[in-house]
Amino acid sequence: MKQIRFHGRGGQGAVTAAEVLAIAAFKDGKYSQAFPSFGVERRGAPVQAFVRISDKFIRRRNQIYEPDYVVVLDSTLIDVVNVSEGLQKDGILTVNSATHCPIGDYNVCCVDATKIALDVLGVPIVNTAMLGAFSAATGAVSLESLKSAIMEKF
Repeated sequence: MKQIRFHGRGGQGAVTAAEVLAIAAFKDGKYSQAFPSFGVERRGAPVQAFVRISDKFIRRRNQIYEPDYVVVLDSTLIDVVNVSEGLQKDGILTVNSATHCPIGDYNVCCVDATKIALDVLGVPIVNTAMLGAFSAATGAVSLESLKSAIMEKF
Protein backbone atom coordinates (compact mmCIF):
# COMPACT_ATOMS: atom_id res chain seq x y z
CA MET A 1 0.00 0.00 0.00
CA LYS A 2 1.17 3.52 -0.82
CA GLN A 3 0.17 6.38 1.45
CA ILE A 4 0.22 10.01 0.34
CA ARG A 5 -0.13 13.20 2.38
CA PHE A 6 -1.00 16.53 0.78
CA HIS A 7 -0.14 19.87 2.41
CA GLY A 8 -1.83 23.01 1.18
CA ARG A 9 -3.75 26.05 2.23
CA GLY A 10 -7.52 26.28 2.31
CA GLY A 11 -8.79 27.09 -1.17
CA GLN A 12 -5.74 25.77 -3.06
CA GLY A 13 -7.35 22.48 -3.97
CA ALA A 14 -5.48 20.00 -1.75
CA VAL A 15 -8.67 18.12 -0.88
CA THR A 16 -9.76 18.05 -4.52
CA ALA A 17 -6.29 16.87 -5.57
CA ALA A 18 -6.53 13.97 -3.12
CA GLU A 19 -9.95 13.02 -4.48
CA VAL A 20 -8.72 13.16 -8.09
CA LEU A 21 -5.68 11.03 -7.22
CA ALA A 22 -7.92 8.41 -5.59
CA ILE A 23 -10.15 8.35 -8.69
CA ALA A 24 -7.09 7.95 -10.93
CA ALA A 25 -5.84 5.03 -8.84
CA PHE A 26 -9.28 3.40 -9.09
CA LYS A 27 -9.15 3.85 -12.88
CA ASP A 28 -5.77 2.07 -12.80
CA GLY A 29 -7.51 -0.92 -11.18
CA LYS A 30 -6.39 -0.20 -7.62
CA TYR A 31 -8.27 0.26 -4.38
CA SER A 32 -8.09 3.80 -3.07
CA GLN A 33 -9.42 6.19 -0.48
CA ALA A 34 -9.10 9.94 0.01
CA PHE A 35 -9.98 12.04 3.01
CA PRO A 36 -9.23 15.55 4.32
CA SER A 37 -8.09 16.87 7.67
CA PHE A 38 -8.94 20.42 8.57
CA GLY A 39 -10.80 22.32 11.23
CA VAL A 40 -12.88 25.46 11.10
CA GLU A 41 -9.97 27.52 9.82
CA ARG A 42 -10.53 30.14 7.18
CA ARG A 43 -9.41 30.20 3.57
CA GLY A 44 -5.61 30.23 3.45
CA ALA A 45 -5.11 28.22 6.65
CA PRO A 46 -2.96 25.05 6.42
CA VAL A 47 -4.90 21.90 5.50
CA GLN A 48 -3.95 18.28 4.92
CA ALA A 49 -5.51 15.63 2.74
CA PHE A 50 -4.63 11.97 2.52
CA VAL A 51 -4.76 9.17 -0.05
CA ARG A 52 -4.17 5.45 0.20
CA ILE A 53 -3.60 3.32 -2.90
CA SER A 54 -3.39 -0.46 -2.76
CA ASP A 55 -3.73 -3.64 -4.79
CA LYS A 56 -5.85 -5.02 -1.94
CA PHE A 57 -8.97 -3.80 -0.18
CA ILE A 58 -8.10 -1.01 2.26
CA ARG A 59 -9.46 -1.57 5.75
CA ARG A 60 -7.57 1.23 7.52
CA ARG A 61 -9.49 4.44 8.09
CA ASN A 62 -7.07 6.42 10.25
CA GLN A 63 -4.96 9.46 9.46
CA ILE A 64 -1.67 8.82 7.68
CA TYR A 65 1.34 9.39 9.94
CA GLU A 66 4.09 7.67 7.91
CA PRO A 67 3.48 8.51 4.26
CA ASP A 68 5.42 7.14 1.32
CA TYR A 69 4.93 10.40 -0.58
CA VAL A 70 4.20 14.01 0.33
CA VAL A 71 2.81 16.69 -1.99
CA VAL A 72 3.26 20.33 -0.95
CA LEU A 73 1.03 22.76 -2.86
CA ASP A 74 2.48 25.88 -1.19
CA SER A 75 6.20 26.02 -0.42
CA THR A 76 5.65 28.67 2.29
CA LEU A 77 4.23 25.84 4.40
CA ILE A 78 7.72 24.35 4.68
CA ASP A 79 8.54 27.07 7.23
CA VAL A 80 5.23 26.59 9.09
CA VAL A 81 4.61 22.83 9.07
CA ASN A 82 7.02 19.89 9.26
CA VAL A 83 6.02 18.57 5.83
CA SER A 84 8.48 15.66 6.01
CA GLU A 85 7.24 14.44 9.40
CA GLY A 86 6.99 10.65 9.35
CA LEU A 87 7.99 10.40 5.68
CA GLN A 88 9.54 7.04 4.81
CA LYS A 89 13.34 7.11 4.32
CA ASP A 90 12.97 6.46 0.59
CA GLY A 91 9.98 8.79 0.34
CA ILE A 92 9.49 11.45 -2.30
CA LEU A 93 8.32 15.01 -1.76
CA THR A 94 6.74 16.85 -4.69
CA VAL A 95 6.87 20.58 -3.95
CA ASN A 96 5.39 23.58 -5.75
CA SER A 97 8.46 25.80 -5.94
CA ALA A 98 10.19 27.83 -8.65
CA THR A 99 13.54 27.08 -7.00
CA HIS A 100 15.18 23.97 -5.60
CA CYS A 101 14.09 23.41 -2.02
CA PRO A 102 16.08 20.72 -0.23
CA ILE A 103 14.25 19.08 2.65
CA GLY A 104 16.44 16.86 4.80
CA ASP A 105 17.93 13.89 2.97
CA TYR A 106 14.73 13.20 1.04
CA ASN A 107 14.20 12.98 -2.68
CA VAL A 108 12.53 16.27 -3.60
CA CYS A 109 10.88 17.01 -6.93
CA CYS A 110 10.29 20.76 -7.35
CA VAL A 111 7.95 22.08 -10.03
CA ASP A 112 6.76 25.64 -10.62
CA ALA A 113 3.11 24.63 -10.60
CA THR A 114 2.00 28.21 -9.96
CA LYS A 115 3.54 29.34 -13.25
CA ILE A 116 2.06 26.36 -15.07
CA ALA A 117 -1.40 27.04 -13.63
CA LEU A 118 -1.21 30.75 -14.49
CA ASP A 119 -0.01 30.01 -18.04
CA VAL A 120 -2.60 27.30 -18.72
CA LEU A 121 -5.59 28.22 -16.57
CA GLY A 122 -5.03 31.89 -15.89
CA VAL A 123 -5.50 31.32 -12.14
CA PRO A 124 -3.04 30.09 -9.48
CA ILE A 125 -4.91 26.85 -8.72
CA VAL A 126 -2.01 24.41 -8.67
CA ASN A 127 -3.59 21.07 -7.79
CA THR A 128 -3.78 19.56 -11.29
CA ALA A 129 -0.24 20.64 -12.22
CA MET A 130 1.02 19.15 -8.96
CA LEU A 131 -0.81 15.89 -9.65
CA GLY A 132 0.94 15.62 -13.01
CA ALA A 133 4.31 16.24 -11.36
CA PHE A 134 3.50 13.72 -8.62
CA SER A 135 2.56 11.07 -11.19
CA ALA A 136 5.76 11.67 -13.15
CA ALA A 137 7.93 11.61 -10.01
CA THR A 138 6.42 8.52 -8.39
CA GLY A 139 4.61 6.44 -11.00
CA ALA A 140 1.89 5.84 -8.38
CA VAL A 141 -0.81 6.38 -11.02
CA SER A 142 -0.68 6.53 -14.80
CA LEU A 143 -0.89 9.87 -16.57
CA GLU A 144 -3.76 8.46 -18.65
CA SER A 145 -5.88 7.63 -15.62
CA LEU A 146 -4.96 10.95 -14.02
CA LYS A 147 -6.09 12.85 -17.12
CA SER A 148 -9.33 10.86 -17.17
CA ALA A 149 -9.94 11.54 -13.47
CA ILE A 150 -9.34 15.27 -13.96
CA MET A 151 -11.78 15.37 -16.88
CA GLU A 152 -14.34 13.47 -14.80
CA LYS A 153 -13.98 15.77 -11.78
CA PHE A 154 -14.00 19.05 -13.71
